[in-house]
This record gives sequence, structure tokens and C-alpha cells, in this order.
Amino acid sequence: MKQIKYIVSCLMILTITSCVSTKKFKGKENELAALQTKYNQLQTDIAACNDDKANLNRQKASLENDIANLNKQIDFLKQNNTQALRQLQDLSVISASQAESIKKSLENMGAKDAYIQTLQQQMAHKDSLNMVLVMNLKGAVGNMDDKDINIKVDKGVVYIDISDKLLFKSGKYEITKEAKEVLGKVAAVLKNQPDMEFMVEGHTDNIAYKNPVLLDNWDLSVKRATSVVRILQKDYGLDPAKMAAAGRGEYKPLADNSTEEGRAANRRTRIVILPQLDQFFKLLEPKQ
Repeated sequence: MKQIKYIVSCLMILTITSCVSTKKFKGKENELAALQTKYNQLQTDIAACNDDKANLNRQKASLENDIANLNKQIDFLKQNNTQALRQLQDLSVISASQAESIKKSLENMGAKDAYIQTLQQQMAHKDSLNMVLVMNLKGAVGNMDDKDINIKVDKGVVYIDISDKLLFKSGKYEITKEAKEVLGKVAAVLKNQPDMEFMVEGHTDNIAYKNPVLLDNWDLSVKRATSVVRILQKDYGLDPAKMAAAGRGEYKPLADNSTEEGRAANRRTRIVILPQLDQFFKLLEPKQ
């Protein structure tokens, strides 16, 4: 009898140990799946960063090529003017004031060369700031696979495109509850850049629209843009003096309106981070 009890006890211990091992195994499987999902997300983020970096490198290469061409022109003019000045002075056919005028022209060319270098530095600085802004926005929004949100840099300008199906119900201009969460994430990043100004643009497809309040797609696109800036101001505290609302209607399509997919792509709200041109205009001001 004691032997039977001993055998039963052993079987029970083995069963319990097996259950615990199975639970641990399943737990590790779940951890592995979570790590794989996170790894896939990081790979997607890296691919997006590489695309943005490649775009910025192309823009930088184009600007550097333009600057190199200008520098060549300046060197050519310097050589020709210096040679002409020397020849004229040797022949004593120009007055002292004329020689001084030519000398000042050469000095102005040197100033232009310094000006070009300053512009180059400013453009490189601006590209770096834009890259940081794009990465912060993508990090805040989170899901890079979401086709309803697109963040990019194009010719030195940052664009945030949000599809209207994420923001509004069909034919409406009231912000949905789900959209407020997305706008809140974008607002959190923009709020950390208090000197930055931006424009909210409403876009529609070309399907005729009219209701008792709104006359056409122009009206609808403007109302949608103003709905977004009001949320950014009232709910998230962004400075209204730094925002502008505009309606583009159906006149700036991204895709062909002849297909449903094209019309869906065209129905969007775009946030345009405006370049701070005043910094460049200051470079053009005469030095005191």
C-alpha cells in the first residue's frame, strides 16, 4: 500500500513539473514574438530614416554643385579683373579713382564669396533641424506603416499629410475623437518649437459638394483646415499667431481623381512647416 502511495506521489510531482515547464515555454514564446514585432518596427523606422537621409543628401549635393559653379565664376572674374587692373596701371591709362573703384569691385567679390559660404552653412544647419523635426514627428506618431499619415521633407520643407478619413467623417468638417489623439501627438512636437510657423491646408477630391452651409469644395477644404487649427489652439495650446489655415479645394491633387483610390489620396489635410525665411533675409541686409 505504501508503495502505491509513493508511486502516485511521484506521478503527481512529474505532472506539476511538466505544467510549469510548459507555461514557462509559452511565456518565452510570447516574449520572442514581442521582440520580433519590435525588431520589425525598428527595421521600418531605419528604412524611413534612410529614405529621408538620401533625399537630404541629394538636395545637399545639388546645392553644393551650384555653390561650386558660383565659386568658379568668382575665381574667373577675380583673375580677369586683377590682370586687367595690372595692365591698366602699367600703361598709366587710368586715374587713381578708377583704380580704386576696380579694387573695391574685387573686394566686393570677396565679400560675395564669404556670403555664399554663410548661405551654405545656413542651409546645412536648416537641413539638420528639419531632419531632427521629422524624426521627432515620426517618433511621436508611432506607427510608420500607417498609410493615413505621411511625414516627409521635400526641397527643404517639412510636410505632414493626414488622410481625411482619419480626421473627418464623409462630407463633414468636425474633427473625430480618434483624430484628436493624432493631432495631440503632432502638437506636442510643434509646441517644442515655439519660433516655428506652419500652415494647415485642406484638400478635397473633385466630386461636387454642396450643403445648406457650404457652397463647394473650396468651402469644405477651408472649414476642415480651420477645424484643425482651432483644435491645435484650444485643446493643445499652440500659438494662433504661428498658424495659418488655407483651403486648396480640388486643385492640388496628388493622384488621378478618376479612381476611388486616387480620390481617397486627394482627400487630405496637410500641415506645412513654413521655412524661416527671415533668417536668410537678414543675411541680405547691409552690414552696419
